[in-house]
Amino acid sequence: MSAHGHSTDTATPAAAIAHATQATAPFTGPADPGAPLTWGQRALWIAIRRHGAAHAMFSLRRVVAAPRRTALDVPTALRAVGALVSRHSSLRTRVQEVGGQLRQVVAERGEQPVLVIPLEEPPGDGGAALSQQVATELAATPFEHDREWPQRFALLVADGQVRQIVVVLSHTTVDFRAAELVLRDLRLLLVRGEVSAAPPAQSADIARLEDGERLRRRCERAVRYWLDSHHRLPADTLPTVGPARSPRFQRCVLTSAAADTAARAVARRERVSSSTVLLTAVAGVIAAWSGQDTCGIYTMVNNRSADEYREAISKLNQLGLLVIDLADRPSFNAALPRVWHAAVEAYRHAYYDPERMAAAHEAAGLPYATGVNKHCYFNDIRLAPEADAPGDDLDEAALRAALARSSFAVAEGLDTFTWLIRVEVIDAPGGMGLAVTGDTAYLPPDVAERFLRDVERLLVDAALGVLAWPWSGPRLAEPVAPARAA
Repeated sequence: MSAHGHSTDTATPAAAIAHATQATAPFTGPADPGAPLTWGQRALWIAIRRHGAAHAMFSLRRVVAAPRRTALDVPTALRAVGALVSRHSSLRTRVQEVGGQLRQVVAERGEQPVLVIPLEEPPGDGGAALSQQVATELAATPFEHDREWPQRFALLVADGQVRQIVVVLSHTTVDFRAAELVLRDLRLLLVRGEVSAAPPAQSADIARLEDGERLRRRCERAVRYWLDSHHRLPADTLPTVGPARSPRFQRCVLTSAAADTAARAVARRERVSSSTVLLTAVAGVIAAWSGQDTCGIYTMVNNRSADEYREAISKLNQLGLLVIDLADRPSFNAALPRVWHAAVEAYRHAYYDPERMAAAHEAAGLPYATGVNKHCYFNDIRLAPEADAPGDDLDEAALRAALARSSFAVAEGLDTFTWLIRVEVIDAPGGMGLAVTGDTAYLPPDVAERFLRDVERLLVDAALGVLAWPWSGPRLAEPVAPARAA
């Protein structure tokens, strides 16, 4: 379980991978009869059929720094990788067609390929920057789920010691929480050589649970909720502003310390999460722009509230649908618990068989996972959304001055996309990133910037006092003098 390579120029990830050697980490585990795909896997398979396997959302890229207190050589790292795959049957599972149906096929034994990348000398950052680039490079090739294990590993080695471990995980096998659990076990195996706790539920276990009567009834309740919700949604979310551009969809990012401070301040004062504050702000701007009393917003739900699901190594997250009714013109503060309750209802009905959901929508003459969804998808993917909440006293002048320091940047364009508008909340240096990806017939970059600045200004206004309806008045349409990202 070792490999040797010659030092070479590894300044770029492509060069590093080109000069890597291939090692293997043998694994063995208990027999498992396998299972159908889980509901979460089926949802992802629908997305793969829509967009192709090369879509970036279908892999999760992670990097684990080698333990600082203990030297880590290549054979030890390979043993840890082998033990990790042995421990979790999800990591030794392929998706193959059996009897005309896709199934999870679990292997009792096998070998996990591991790239070993030699570095000429220990880099100043311990190889952290290069390892992130290697992760991106390894994720660029779609997984062949019928032939390949659902993860890829690379070791960055200098002076005979492993400095960084790159892990790329297929989203068909893990969601974000499961990925963190896998990395936790890997760190324990690197340091201690073992994980004492029994393995949690695996993907095949979850699929067998979903085949039971209790979860089938839960699925039917979710289907009824979604159909009822769709009948309450407006036909359109945003007005068109012109012809679509090429590429049709554009992602733009506003980096804002003001929005970050304001959202956390409102959350602290009103005793809600900052995600609820941000979701309410986005709903308010959409309502103002669309002129509609009701707003439909999709969000991702982790589906891990039940004990047997909390640490499962499986893809459990699925879409939830919120219906937010603002017809009675509440203040911003009054709307916060309403949005929270709408989110709870969405969470309760976000665990379902997507094939059953699709069939029910088709029977009702409603679209499901077809074309471009006309409503908003909201996703808060900050790593620590509730950390470092500000105190009760806000400096109004400083907060409003921070608006002018926000920076706007046009990011990548996409030819195809699922959503007419997707809003993401992301970590950003010195603040919060508000990213919108939209159809350029509705949200070309200049309009996308105004949308994001409307959300930002609304948050600041809400932080500084009681914000009565309309939250998004004409003042929010006036552009702030923009700070442009380089």
